[in-house]
Amino acid sequence: MSNSGYIIKNVCKNYEVNNEQHIVLNNISLNISTEDITVILGESGCGKTTFLRIIAGLENVTSGEISYFKDNKEFKPKVGMVFQESRLMDWLNVSENITFHNVSEKSKVNSKNIIDRFLSKLRFKQNTSIDEIDVDKYLSMMKLEKFKNSYPSELSGGMAQRVSIARALSFDPDMLLMDEPFSALDYFTRKDMQNEVIRIHETTNKGVIFVTHDIDEALKIADKIIVFTLEREFKEFEINDTYNRDLTSNYYVSLKKEILNTLKSNIKDN
Repeated sequence: MSNSGYIIKNVCKNYEVNNEQHIVLNNISLNISTEDITVILGESGCGKTTFLRIIAGLENVTSGEISYFKDNKEFKPKVGMVFQESRLMDWLNVSENITFHNVSEKSKVNSKNIIDRFLSKLRFKQNTSIDEIDVDKYLSMMKLEKFKNSYPSELSGGMAQRVSIARALSFDPDMLLMDEPFSALDYFTRKDMQNEVIRIHETTNKGVIFVTHDIDEALKIADKIIVFTLEREFKEFEINDTYNRDLTSNYYVSLKKEILNTLKSNIKDN
């Protein structure tokens, strides 16, 4: 693998429901490089989001190890996370949402705190201060300068997700984690935002782990696709191609068929 990234060894995750153990992740071993956009692809219920939350440090593994190496030395990475919904604070403008990192006493009293606590926990774990955040840098990066004083109710879905990405980037993460961030957007906005992910990866040199159930989305942006199946198995696909891809070419049509076959059947050769 490259000099920086995750080494994941024999990771398992179980939940106990009604005194029964339910396997969510079963013996996952992977290398994920910061040089890549790595896409986790699979149907609902296959463990994609759980895997991402474990990478973010928000859930523990049942067994196994996750290590991050930077310049060949073990290192505690910083991560930024983008969700399916923009999860912006309605009472904060765009600039304030980007710099938001702590739960104020007022927000606790008003109970607008589920997301607040989550982001606060993530920021606290990574020791990032609001005073260290260059808001204008992230406004410019995500083309939000004209909206810096706007409130979430004044934004389109695509613009709201731009703010979410800017907020995640404000952590100055080693790895950007994205959990089906564009699934609620219309077709054209979604395509535009997929291009933004590629641009961010190329211009910031940050790794991306992107969760989706959309095969075409995976084929468009991924350097590596990791397919999770409902049988708790996985298979990796490398894509050695530049971006601006023609998904109608024989190569991608064939690759799409192979991925579909993987999703539909048990994998015997991990």
